[in-house]
Amino acid sequence: MLDESGAVVGVVTRGQMRAANLPHRNVVVALRRSDGRWVVHRRADWKDVNPGLWDVAFGGVPAPGESDTDAAVRELAEEAGVAVDADRLVEVARLRHADDRTRWSGPVYVVVDDGPVVPADGEVAEVAEVAAGELTAWAAGHPLCPDARTTVLPVLVALDGSGPP
Repeated sequence: MLDESGAVVGVVTRGQMRAANLPHRNVVVALRRSDGRWVVHRRADWKDVNPGLWDVAFGGVPAPGESDTDAAVRELAEEAGVAVDADRLVEVARLRHADDRTRWSGPVYVVVDDGPVVPADGEVAEVAEVAAGELTAWAAGHPLCPDARTTVLPVLVALDGSGPP
């Protein structure tokens, strides 16, 4: 749990965090191919936040005491089946998001990897790739997680050069 400045002030269960929409740490990892394509995914229908919606990055909540980079490496492996070393993660932003479902703060990383994406833990229902320069157009035609649309997408679009979201 975080205070208004983003400092950790306590540890609560995931259920408590979701029920009270408490501010928490979060890591975001955008996966990009060496030719510039972005790997996007649709969340499983059983997810507690944004079920069935598309997302432009992988990620989640770090465990108590887990570093942001360790959490990012773990989340990418769990959700996408992509194993990378922490030194391959490039932090491109530190963001905050707040809406009626979730409030989080944390880093956005980009990692370039051309290996297969093999979702293993069931959190990802579908995977697609979006050509470089096409993120804005792709997002316009897909139901996107609110935090992806308003917080993460603008960062990736700026990196991609595909115009304002």
